[in-house]
Amino acid sequence: MRTAVDPLLCGIAAEWTRGAVKTVPPRWLPGPRELRAWTLAAGSPEADRYLLGLDPHAPDTHSPLASALMRVGIAPTLIGTRGTRPALRISGRRRLSRLVENVGEPPDGAEAWVQWPRT
Repeated sequence: MRTAVDPLLCGIAAEWTRGAVKTVPPRWLPGPRELRAWTLAAGSPEADRYLLGLDPHAPDTHSPLASALMRVGIAPTLIGTRGTRPALRISGRRRLSRLVENVGEPPDGAEAWVQWPRT
């Protein structure tokens, strides 16, 4: 079963792909909604740092995504690029505070709270 094509999503898909290859739009900046979605989909705490997971099958997106985060005041470190779990590591009080400020409160549920970024 398939759903109907939504014209609003066609524009987004065109911005994020070149043929069959995933890409990051040149001037894309992650706002609070995008950061919250990313946190929900691929975020995980690591001691006093936080990881935003990256697609291991789209390595050409890793550096542009790191640059986009830098442009919104969250300077990450790219880690795990040779492994199966690449991520952007966010560390430091100011950077973590900026991420927490953007993503807001965790969704209801203990499992969400455990995975949510905090300062």
